[in-house]
Amino acid sequence: MDSDYEKLLEIVLRRRSIRRFKPDPVPDEYIEKIIGVARWAMSGANAQPWEFVVVKNQETLAKIFELYKIHREQVDVFNNTLLSELRHPVTGTLTAGQRSFRDAPVIIVVCGDPRTLIATSLVGTLVDPERKVFSMNLANATMLIHLAASSLGLGSQWVSTTPIWEGRLKDLLKVPEWFSIPQIVPIGYFDYKPVPPYRREVGEILHKEVYDKAKFRTDNEVINYIAELRKRARATYYVPPGDKKR
Repeated sequence: MDSDYEKLLEIVLRRRSIRRFKPDPVPDEYIEKIIGVARWAMSGANAQPWEFVVVKNQETLAKIFELYKIHREQVDVFNNTLLSELRHPVTGTLTAGQRSFRDAPVIIVVCGDPRTLIATSLVGTLVDPERKVFSMNLANATMLIHLAASSLGLGSQWVSTTPIWEGRLKDLLKVPEWFSIPQIVPIGYFDYKPVPPYRREVGEILHKEVYDKAKFRTDNEVINYIAELRKRARATYYVPPGDKKR
């Protein structure tokens, strides 16, 4: 049993959000194995709302990245309204020359069919008008994609969409308009050695029986924590040779 745990922990620790990939192709059998794992994700009422569009065509991949660039420019406008110490470290990096997932040889587009919500009990539908369960179902499948990729020695990136970008992706990939595309997952081989990410210690987040109020963080403590988190990220955030660092 311990050996299974150790194997799982190794895969989890190996997983990284990669933002620079080698152009080396990923074998089709690897992609099938990844989807084979993702389909076993948990879902409310076992509705299994997920479907996956695997994109390997270079022209289509380039178009997806161009749509992403437009999306990132819009997101940066909002990010730049934050205090500089609270901004996400990727803010402005594309305009500064960061390549992100441009060279990823494959992208898995996570799609969800909301009609599957009919599998959920009526009361569940009534108390969940924002379809949170539907979103969590797709998130569960996406997380398994990342872990499966990690188990095969591949890197991956979780790239969330916005309504406008999502609509353009649907048009490009001919996805039914009523479907949801909450995120895409670029996958490929690492083009650099990623730095281990920071994680809070178990003792900081574990509460036994009831919430330990001694561990409660004030608003200012949370803000300071985020500022320190951003500082850590900027110190380790990868910038490829030749790219400009902000």
